[in-house]
Amino acid sequence: MSEEMEMLYEKLTHCFETRKFADLRMTLLDMEPADIAQFMENNLEEKEQIMFFRLLPKELASDVFIETETDTQEALIKTFTDKELKAVIDDMFLDDTVDIIEEMPANVVKRILKNSDPENRKQINELLEYPDDSAGSLMTPEFISLSASMTVERAFDKIRQTGLNKETIYTCYVTNRKKILVGVVTVKDLLLANKEDIIENIMDANPITVETLEDKEQVAQKFSKYDFIALPVIDKEGCLVGIITVDDAVDVIQEEATEDIQKMAAILPSEKPYLKQSVWSIWMGRIPWLVLLLVTSTFTSMILVGYESRLSPVLYAFVPMLMGTAGNAGGQSSVTVIRAIAVGDVEFRDIFRVIWKELRAGFFLGLTIAIICFAKIWFLDRLYNPDITILETALISAVCFISLLMAKLVGCILPLIAKKCRLDPAVVASPLMTTIVDALSLIIYCSLAIVILI
Repeated sequence: MSEEMEMLYEKLTHCFETRKFADLRMTLLDMEPADIAQFMENNLEEKEQIMFFRLLPKELASDVFIETETDTQEALIKTFTDKELKAVIDDMFLDDTVDIIEEMPANVVKRILKNSDPENRKQINELLEYPDDSAGSLMTPEFISLSASMTVERAFDKIRQTGLNKETIYTCYVTNRKKILVGVVTVKDLLLANKEDIIENIMDANPITVETLEDKEQVAQKFSKYDFIALPVIDKEGCLVGIITVDDAVDVIQEEATEDIQKMAAILPSEKPYLKQSVWSIWMGRIPWLVLLLVTSTFTSMILVGYESRLSPVLYAFVPMLMGTAGNAGGQSSVTVIRAIAVGDVEFRDIFRVIWKELRAGFFLGLTIAIICFAKIWFLDRLYNPDITILETALISAVCFISLLMAKLVGCILPLIAKKCRLDPAVVASPLMTTIVDALSLIIYCSLAIVILI
């Protein structure tokens, strides 16, 4: 947090504790809703949060409410009268209302729907029917719709009349009488045109769209690729049913990135922030993968037991180093490829290009590590283990090179195969890759040791 923000939070705390509510409200008017929500949740107890929220200026209340965590929203709703709840809901965009409803228990959802206008309630129910991971679940039906035959002057009149309660007015959508999307026009286009110009002549007649059931991660990628502020959502007939704005796309990107990181770290994804998670939920999220990794380690144990009687203790001492180096190398490749898949840079058809690139990178990385490994063993490890021979040192360094090259290949291939099989590539990054790389490293090491040294 910046020093300026810390000072502002200290001022809010002082005004709240000394009951200088007029000064508090004046200060809040100059703040962003997200900063106010953060102050509430990080500096006030639950009872104080409720009191603080009631002090918010009316024009800020719903915006701050949207920015708070689900637990805080639920606590606030329980204290609202029906009139207060209706005031907050009426001032929210429909997609934000749907997001809140999806996180609330049934009794709270009933209250929200009960206090919504009939028209809004109908639209909310329609949005709730879309799958959670689809474009339809992200969209809002609140957009500016224009006719192709309108003049620029008439278009501005309609924007002024209907734009107050729309999600965005910068991008306007041109539809025909059947509500089929025929074009897109921006306010910039309208401002630079003559007021007598016809919309049909200045609109973009080939807009990029998404369908209602399209995966929301793919939708977010389109925002990143084309730098859109909003994207139109159409149904199978081409009718415009809603729009998705960039703020929702940013949320999706953040959620997907967090989920991928958790999966790659062998943790079941959780939607709650870390400090909001209970010890029990942390245990539930981590124990399945730990158990799985514990069980899969049986394979490496079996390999070690099989070669135990044929390898010297000197060679056994370097097993952790070789497995760790190979595992780290494989992790680098898998994370890089998984991220490339996530942002759309790499697809399964690029598998041979990826393999060729990782092979070349792995060769130089492996060669560098092998040289450093040789020097480390010969000049450092021999200080406490003088029995290491030059042949054993060369063998270990060679295995380090081969294992790293193999790990690079496994790390880049597994995510692509998982994607082709319609599995989550992030899932294979930790347990499956670790098991395969560890087992192959041991087999290579033990086999070469037996062939060369025995």
